[in-house]
Parts: sequence; structure tokens; C-alpha cells
Amino acid sequence: MSTVAPPLEVTTPVAAPRRHEIADWRPEDPDFWRGTGAPIARRNLIFSIFSEHVGFSVWSLWSVMVLFLGPAYGIDPAGKFLLTAVPTALGAALRLPYTFAVAKFGGRNWTIISALLLLLPTIPMAILIEPGVSYSTLMVLACLAGVGGGNFASSMANINLFYPQRLKGWALGLNAGGGNIGVPAVQLVGLAVLATAGAAYPRLVPAVYLPLIVLAAVFAARYMDNIPTAANEKGAMRQATRDPHTWIMSFLYIGTFGSFIGFGFAFGQVLQIQFADQFATAIDAAYLTFLGPLVGSLIRPVGGRLADRLGGARVTFWNFVAMAAGAGVVLYASSGRQSLPLYLVGFISLFVFSGIGNGSTYKMIPAIFKAKAERAVAAGMTPEAAERRSRRLAGALLGIAGAVGAFGGVLVNVAFRQSFLTYQSADAAYLGFIAFYALCFAVTWAAYLRPSAHRLAGV
Repeated sequence: MSTVAPPLEVTTPVAAPRRHEIADWRPEDPDFWRGTGAPIARRNLIFSIFSEHVGFSVWSLWSVMVLFLGPAYGIDPAGKFLLTAVPTALGAALRLPYTFAVAKFGGRNWTIISALLLLLPTIPMAILIEPGVSYSTLMVLACLAGVGGGNFASSMANINLFYPQRLKGWALGLNAGGGNIGVPAVQLVGLAVLATAGAAYPRLVPAVYLPLIVLAAVFAARYMDNIPTAANEKGAMRQATRDPHTWIMSFLYIGTFGSFIGFGFAFGQVLQIQFADQFATAIDAAYLTFLGPLVGSLIRPVGGRLADRLGGARVTFWNFVAMAAGAGVVLYASSGRQSLPLYLVGFISLFVFSGIGNGSTYKMIPAIFKAKAERAVAAGMTPEAAERRSRRLAGALLGIAGAVGAFGGVLVNVAFRQSFLTYQSADAAYLGFIAFYALCFAVTWAAYLRPSAHRLAGV
């Protein structure tokens, strides 16, 4: 009796699903970075930028929505400035918890969650905004849009983990710049709606972002990674708050990012009020509103690159000098000549230099703690312990500076509101901006450029 061997079973190998947890991450190791690290970091950077971009657009929705709120809504200019101030305030307040969320939940996981949270303001806005809606409802909807402001902090904290020190200025500048482009992007969406459907359909603007929000969550789930070794080390935030550099950098960031987001929210309104005879309708102003935020966003990575090459403190110092000069041009154009071309040149220069300053100040933060780590090693601390301490304090400071700096956007809108209420012009606000930028470049010189044995090298 013969036995017949059963036929061989042919199996097709199934590719294992890609894991999203990276246990071994050594960006400062040149061999690791060339072979493994750079492609992974680049992929995470790309999809982080997309998610942050959508978040910035949602955060900036009310810079566009106020242009739709015509006489049928019964809201005066002071009321509109409040509508642009409240999302800025909530976005600033959320930046600290969003920074911690990266280490607690993982960069990929939190990007998914934070993207889906953007549906909270956009869905009700797409349903409720029409003539007859109450001002209190508009205030609630505007406040909810602030959830988009938190995405910046978590995105920056996450990308900070992926890149080596020598490339942080460029990577963080690119990440932030790509996110910042969400401000002019939403304004272009608003312009498209105004040009096609007209001012009667403001609900179309948030509706455009509903599928993009879903895409941001899907892309993060599919292509991003967690670094489990990242942790909110106990006491890091408390230790960072005791360092004077934390408050110096937070103050400077009010002048750079606070200016960018504040002007981005207010620019369209100020144009309509300051040059009412030249902007009879919302669409007239919308054609110009996006220009400043666009150039300010595109140039932010340049600020990081300049800081990598020339030093963040030096770039930041001269940048504040230029911002004070730009605010002076705006003041002269609005109060002396009523010249719209000169006014636009001055205001767009403010966006340009706020963008450069955003990149240079963010580069300064890890550089400060790298310099402190080198001092600690010279004093006897092991290089590994010094590097670990530098990273956790830099991460904490990124969160604090991002939150404090974003409140600058609230101050800008409040300054404009009060100036128009008191003097029926924005001149008092521009004088305040000039004085503040002068104080910023004085602080930068005193803390980081003044010849001193205690100055931190390389900042």
C-alpha cells in the first residue's frame, strides 16, 4: 500500500503592518541619522505640517468670518475685534496642555486627536452662521475655533524630538511656516467664497475645511510615528519656569509670533476701517488681506536658517529694529499721508519681519539649553545627563513660549479695538507697537548680545 504525500500548501507571505512606535531614536548619531533617521523625520515633518496647517486655518477662520458680517448682523467694529480676540486667547491657553500631550499620548496619536477636535468649531459654524444669529452664539463659535491654536504647540514639540540640534532651526521653521500658511490659506478660501457665492454664504468657509480635517487625521494615522521614549519628565515645566531665559524668550515671542497672529486676524478689519473710502465691500479688502500672512509664513523658515548660520540672537535683534521701522512707516502712512500703497508696504514688512523673528526666536530656545548643557559638562555633569536635561527643558520652554507668545495676538486685537474706540483711528496702537519692539530689541541685546563673561555662546 502506497501513501501519497499531500500536496504542498503554497502560502503567500503577508506584509506585516508598519509599526508606528520607534523605540530606538538617536538623531544626534550621524550614522543613524544618515541611514534611518532622516527619512523617518522627513515623513513625520510632512504630515505634521499638513495637520498644523489645517489647525492654523481653523484658528484663523474668524479673520475671514468678520468680513462677511455686514449690516444684517448688527455688529460694530469693536464687536468684530472681540470676535477675533477670543479664538486667539483660547488657542494660547491650550498650547501648554497640547505640548504635554505629545509625550503623554505620542506624537502620532495626539496629531490624530487634535485634528479631529477641529470638527468642534467647524461643524456648528457651517450650520449656524446666518443673519439673525445672536452675538453670544458668534462669541461661543469664535472661542471654539481656538482649538486650532493648540495644534502648533504639539506639532512643534513633536518635530523637536525628531531632528538633531544642527537642523532644528530649519525643521522647526519649516514646520511652523507650513502651519502659518494656514492663515493666508483660509483668507484665500474666504476670498473665493466671496467672489463666487457672495457675502451671503459665510457658512461655506468652514464647510470647506470639514474634509481636510478628516484627511489630516487619516494621514497622521497612516504615516506618522510615536517616539515612546519621549516623556514629560517630572518637574521639567516647574524647573523651566524658574529659568529667567524662559520669560525672556516668552517676552520676545510675544513680539514675533504675537505680532504675526494678531496682525493676521486684524489686517482685513483695519483695512476696511482705516481706508473705508477705498474698500466699499468685503471682497475689496479680501483681495489684499491674505498677502501679509502669506509672505510672513513663507519667510519663517528663512528666519530659522539665518539663525542656524548667524546666531539666533543677532538675527532677532536686527529683526526687532526692522519691525519698529515698519510700524513707523505704517503710522506715517495712516496718520500723515493716508497713503494706501505706503501703508501696505509698511504693514507687509511687519508680516515679513514677524515671520523671520518667529524662526530666529524658536531657534534660540534649543540653542540656549545646548549652551547650558556644555557649561554643565565642563562643570562635571556627564554628557548624556546634560543632553537629557537640555532636551526636556527646551521642550518645556517651547510650550511656555508658544502659549505666552500667542497671547500677543490678543493684545494686538485689543490694542486696535481700544485705539479705534478712543481715537477713531489706529495711530495709538501703532505707537504702542513701536515702543514694544524697541523694548524687545533692547532686551535681546542686554540678555544675549551685550559683551559679558556670562553670555551664552552660540545663542
